[in-house]
Amino acid sequence: MHGKELFFVIPTYRLRDVGETVEAYDEHFWRNGHSPKIIVFDDSSPVAQEKYFPLLEKTKTRNDVYYVGPKEKEQFTAYLSHRLRDKRLDGLLKNLFRPSYGGNRNFTLMYTLGGLMISADDDMRPYALMEESLESLNDGEISRGRLHRAGKNGYVRKSFDIVGSFLDVLGKPTSELPENYAKGEVLVDTAMDLETNASHGMTRENSLVMREGELRRDAVVKMAQTFRSGTNDVDALDFAELFLTNHEQIDPDELNELYVLVNFRPAVTKLNWRMDCGVAGYDNTFGLPPFFPTRLRFEDYIYRLWIRQDGVAAAHVDAAQNHTKSNYMRNPVAAEIFNEEVSNLLKRKIKDTLTRTDELTVAFDYTGEVTAADAEGILAKVAAMYGRTLEAAERATTPQRADALRLFAANLQKAFYAFEPDFFQQNLLRIVDDVITVIKGSIELWPTLVEICYFQKDRQGLPKIKVHNTRRT
Repeated sequence: MHGKELFFVIPTYRLRDVGETVEAYDEHFWRNGHSPKIIVFDDSSPVAQEKYFPLLEKTKTRNDVYYVGPKEKEQFTAYLSHRLRDKRLDGLLKNLFRPSYGGNRNFTLMYTLGGLMISADDDMRPYALMEESLESLNDGEISRGRLHRAGKNGYVRKSFDIVGSFLDVLGKPTSELPENYAKGEVLVDTAMDLETNASHGMTRENSLVMREGELRRDAVVKMAQTFRSGTNDVDALDFAELFLTNHEQIDPDELNELYVLVNFRPAVTKLNWRMDCGVAGYDNTFGLPPFFPTRLRFEDYIYRLWIRQDGVAAAHVDAAQNHTKSNYMRNPVAAEIFNEEVSNLLKRKIKDTLTRTDELTVAFDYTGEVTAADAEGILAKVAAMYGRTLEAAERATTPQRADALRLFAANLQKAFYAFEPDFFQQNLLRIVDDVITVIKGSIELWPTLVEICYFQKDRQGLPKIKVHNTRRT
C-alpha cells in the first residue's frame, strides 16, 4: 500500500435514512478541514436498494461518496470464492459476510485495508449532548454522564473535531500521544459489569474511572472511539425499566430519556472492555480481526478480547458524538432483551475459554454447551420483569397505558418461550450452537481472505460505485 488512506464508513441496513447521516458528517468534515473517502456499506435487500438508492443520489456533499450494496457485495464474495478454489469454503465465506451486524462491518475492514478507518452507525450524528454547566472530573475519572428528560432544558449540542481527534492517536505508540491523555490499564464503568458491559441495573448517572496499571510506551493504538451521548449504552432491560417507571408512556420504544455528558477527558488504556464500534476508529494498515458475523449485538466483542495482546492499546479520544436511536426497522424491546441476554451468555463463555490472540484472529475452546443453570439465570431475571409489568398494568391510570403494558408482557412471554425452562434451554442451545459454529469457522478463514484482499485492493480495487449526487462548492 502507498501511504495510509483515510476512510469514513457507514454500515447500514436502513438505506432510506442514511442520506441524512452522509450529509451531516460531510458538512462536519468540511468545517474541520478534512476530506476522508466516504463509503456507505448497505445490507439492504436488492428490492430495498432499488427503492431507496435514488434518495442517496439526491444528497449534496463536498466529498465524493461511494456505495457498496448487494450487487457489489456479491461480486466481492464471488471473487474471493474464485481465489479460494474450494467450494467447500463457500458456506464459511458467505457466513463471514452475510447480512448481519458483524457481516456488514467485515466488508468495511476489507475495503479499508492499508488505511485508517473511522466508522459511524447510520443513527449517529457529529455532535454531543453536554450539560450547560460543566463539572470538574474527580481524580481518575474519565467521563461522567446523566439521564435527562427529552425536551427539557439543561443541555446543549456541542461539536468536536472528530477526524482530528482520531488522527491524534490511531497508529501511534502511546509515548507519542498528546499530553492531556490519561494513561492506565483499563476503564471501569460504575454502572456496568467490566467484562460484558451488562448493566448492574437502572441508574441515572454513571462514570468511567481509570484503573492504574502498566501501559507500554511502545504499545500502538490500533482502535479508538469517541465518547457518546443520546442513548449511550442503555441496555434493553434498562430501556424497559424506563418504560415501566414512566406512568405516562404508552409506546415502549419511545425515547423519553437522553444520556447527557457532564464532562470527559481523553484516555488510553491497555485493555478496553468499553469498545463501541458505532463510534470507533481503527488502524487497519496491516489488517485487523473480523467482527463476529452474528445477528446478535455483540459483533465487536472480539476486539475487547483481541486488544489484550502485548503491544496493542486502545483510546477514548477527545471528542464525542450523539446516538439518535432510530426505531425504523429495529426489533421490539422484548426481542432486544432476548438478544442481549444471549449475547451476554456468549461473551462470558468465550472470554472464559480464550486460548490465543494474534495479529488477525482469536481462538477459544467454548463449543456451545448451555447448562440448566445458564438458562434458569436468564429466565429468572426476565420473568421478574414480566411480573412487574403485569402489576404495573393493574395500577395503570389509563386504558391505553394498561394495554401497552399487557402487550409488552405478552411480547416478553413470547420471546422467552413462555418461561418454560426446558423449552427455553432447548432453543437457547440451538441458537448458541449455530452462532459458535459460524464464528469459529469464520475466524479460521479470515487471515487467508485478508491476504487475498490486501493485494487485490492495491492492484485493481474492490467492487464499489461512485454515487452521482450533487457536489457542494
